[in-house]
Amino acid sequence: MKNRPVNPYLPSWEYVPDGEPYVFGGRVYVYGSHDMYNGHVFCLGDYVCWSAPVDDLGDWRYEGVIYEKTADPYNRDGSMCLYAPDVTRGPDGRYYLYYVLDHVSVVSVAVCDEPAGKFSFLGYVHYPDGTLLGCREGDEPQFDPGVLTEGELTYLYTGFCGRGDKSRHGAMATVLGPDMLTVREPPVIIVPGSSYSEGTCFQNHAFFEAPSIRKFGDTYYFIYSSEHMHELCYATSKSPREGFTYRGVLVSNGDIGIGTYKDVDVPSAYIANNHGSVVEVGGRYLIFYHRHTNGTWYSRQGCAEVLTRTEDGGFLQAEITSQGLGGPLPAKAEYPAYLACCLYLSSSPGRFGVDCPKVVQDGRDGDREVGYIANVADGAVIGFKYLDFRSVSALTVRTRGYIGGKFTVRTSPGGEVLGEVPVGGSNIW
Repeated sequence: MKNRPVNPYLPSWEYVPDGEPYVFGGRVYVYGSHDMYNGHVFCLGDYVCWSAPVDDLGDWRYEGVIYEKTADPYNRDGSMCLYAPDVTRGPDGRYYLYYVLDHVSVVSVAVCDEPAGKFSFLGYVHYPDGTLLGCREGDEPQFDPGVLTEGELTYLYTGFCGRGDKSRHGAMATVLGPDMLTVREPPVIIVPGSSYSEGTCFQNHAFFEAPSIRKFGDTYYFIYSSEHMHELCYATSKSPREGFTYRGVLVSNGDIGIGTYKDVDVPSAYIANNHGSVVEVGGRYLIFYHRHTNGTWYSRQGCAEVLTRTEDGGFLQAEITSQGLGGPLPAKAEYPAYLACCLYLSSSPGRFGVDCPKVVQDGRDGDREVGYIANVADGAVIGFKYLDFRSVSALTVRTRGYIGGKFTVRTSPGGEVLGEVPVGGSNIW
């Protein structure tokens, strides 16, 4: 597996969801929040960063902790979590990290001279009179900042809109001045939440959370998690603050919307929230997103797929795979089970439950233990995409546990049984 791109793209013991990818100086850097294995809530860790050469997206390097949660003056005791961040390069050439703490509805900013150095707290986004953005009368709470800098201006996108919450109207766009902190133009709504989407092009794919912004050519691409949570959608405009039109789904972490190997509306994995964005690398467009492990929402891992671009500048929905940013995996090899991109119990696809098969690891968070699949009960479906089986005619499965039964081998869920692998009880692999 050395340097071969796979999903998840980071080691199996690392849990970095909400990925925001950027190319700086010949490397792809991914910024995200930091979950823990067996965590009890989202985002328990400090911010860490990973990067890879643009010409070798299987060779990821750990850049270390770039920002500690206790660095924020509001969080010296560490009682709050660092939610999903974003990074932009300011007009002064430095790198600015924007984030929101889990119990404070204002936007914090940290700065660093390098893309993955040690960031230092800078301040809070505020109006010219010093009032913090999110605290002025009429302001809506700030959440999940996404940022884009052009010239001396930085466009800040924020928001969270739960279903049925009419107090929040949608995704907001705010313009900041060259100090990266002071509001130049106040927030405006660019994409509606579900309570205000009826009759618009966003109906049934209204804004929920996870705003992210990219610009390709002369077009702004607003990427967000929709009211369905499992999908990342996008809208485009020629202006950063108005005129956005819904364009489609980029990826679903349950492949809902993909009907090539299953029914289009049936999930192929356990669905929950999603967050990510797009980056162009060497002429390819890549979508970063996350999946859920350990049978909960709180131990998420980053994944990535290659997008297909259409002639009109749009994108087709990407299929979730085990190969990720590489080509089909040679079947004449041994692969860890955690690469499974299809994982569910046939009696309850897409729903977490006590008996659901799940990716886990031995040890505690931070232990470099290779992940595996536990809770493999009758009716469990485990799928890998895609494997090149040329010159291969047999399959071996390694198991551990007091079990008895067999695996059946198929090329699609419910397809023809091509072979069987009997398994027996053992307390070692």
